[in-house]
Amino acid sequence: MMRPGDGNETAGAYAVAIAERKRPTTMALSRAAMPNLPTTSIAGTKKGAYTVLESKGTPAVIIMGTGTELQYAYEAGEKLQAEGIDARVVSMPCWELFEEQSAEYQESVLPAGVKARVSIEAGSTFGWSKYVPNGFSIGVDTFGASAPAGRLYEHWGLTPANVIAKAKEAVAHFA
Repeated sequence: MMRPGDGNETAGAYAVAIAERKRPTTMALSRAAMPNLPTTSIAGTKKGAYTVLESKGTPAVIIMGTGTELQYAYEAGEKLQAEGIDARVVSMPCWELFEEQSAEYQESVLPAGVKARVSIEAGSTFGWSKYVPNGFSIGVDTFGASAPAGRLYEHWGLTPANVIAKAKEAVAHFA
C-alpha cells in the first residue's frame, strides 16, 4: 500500500508500481488539493520512508505523516522548530518498502533513541504502534461520520495544531 503525500511522491509511487514485477502495488490517492512540499522526492518515496524536515541535531520528537496528512505533519514540524523544539518530520508513504531497507537506513530515519513520536493519518491508527511505541498516533478509529472534510479533520484532531500539542506532550513524557 502506497499513500503518497503530494505530486512528487505520487510520481515515486507510480515508478515503484511500474518497476515491481513480483507483487501488486496499491496506491491510495486523494482528490484533495495537496501542496508539493519542498523536500519530498521520488527517490525517498522508493525507500518507503524518509526525512522531509530535518532537525538541527538529535530530534526531540519525530513526527510521521502519510498521504494528505503529510502536509500537516510538515507544518507542525516547522512551527515546533520555530518554537525551539527540535522536530524531525518523516514521510512514510509505504511501510513495506521501509521494512525492506537496511537496518542502518531505518535507524537513520527513525533513531531508536528518539522515544517521543507522533504519527498522523486519516485512517486507522492500527499498525502505527510499531513506529510509535511511545507517543501518539492521530487517526480515525471509528466508522460512519459524514460532514465536510474540514469539519471531520477538526473533529478527529487531524490538524497541525493537534500534532503540535501531541508532539509537545510526547516530548514532556518520553524525551
